[in-house]
Amino acid sequence: MHPQTFQAQAKAKSIAKAKAIVPDLPVRLGSTPATTFRGNPDIFGRLVEDHDMHRALFAMIEETEGKSPERKKLFRELVKEIKAHSAAEEQALWSTVMRNPKTTDDARHAVSEHKELDEMLADLAARDMASPTWMRRFKKAKDEYLHHVREEEQEQFLAAQKHLSTADVAYMKRVFIARKRDEKASVKIDKKIKLN
Repeated sequence: MHPQTFQAQAKAKSIAKAKAIVPDLPVRLGSTPATTFRGNPDIFGRLVEDHDMHRALFAMIEETEGKSPERKKLFRELVKEIKAHSAAEEQALWSTVMRNPKTTDDARHAVSEHKELDEMLADLAARDMASPTWMRRFKKAKDEYLHHVREEEQEQFLAAQKHLSTADVAYMKRVFIARKRDEKASVKIDKKIKLN
């Protein structure tokens, strides 16, 4: 199978997971950044799989209005997904990558952006979804998220991969999958207004 076909199928599978939540909403995703990891069976491919699902959830939320049940359901799923993904990624990947002086800065940067996104999502959860300012803040969070995953997929994962053994990568995927499952089952959606 041609690599581009394989990557397209992997992306479509991730989008289908998001679509399953609210099947009647369109997913106007547009293009996504190219990455060598999409569809790979390793930790990096698994992370990109989540990123593609998150991109789809963001796009679907933009198709909703006000306090609709669809918006509430999709936003709840997005928050749970991102929080669980970030915690699992930090344990499985970034904690190891941080130990190597050549990749410490990338790991610190990724973890700090996770914290910023968490704060933005808590701010959105605390605000009125029907307000026009909610959607403006939501779009800002989406832009921050897309910037974050683009950096990970096109720069940080490539740098990290150079310093990891095959055994490290296999172990990281197992840790990620187990930790994400546990995290998602216990995620609490924080509500905290961010003044700015």
